[in-house]
Amino acid sequence: MKTVTIASAAAVLSALSAGAALAAPVKPQPNMDKCYGIATAHHNDCAAGPGTSCAGTSRVSYQGNAWKYVAKGTCTSIKTPKGVGSLSPKA
Repeated sequence: MKTVTIASAAAVLSALSAGAALAAPVKPQPNMDKCYGIATAHHNDCAAGPGTSCAGTSRVSYQGNAWKYVAKGTCTSIKTPKGVGSLSPKA
């Protein structure tokens, strides 16, 4: 019985630490542009508004205030079902 409890606790701690790692900020990438409105759910690099902490925490695909790094000069040519990417947050 004790072994099962220890194993369960270890599994929970492992899952929590993995989630915390995903929520860490992405390092600045000076040769890339922050492109808003193109990230799919849980794949944003940061800034996803209330209820989110950072990278990988957006719950909605193409969220206007969540951004993802892309190659410089390509953001506004990226098309999504909700329009094109933006270099500034969308409403």
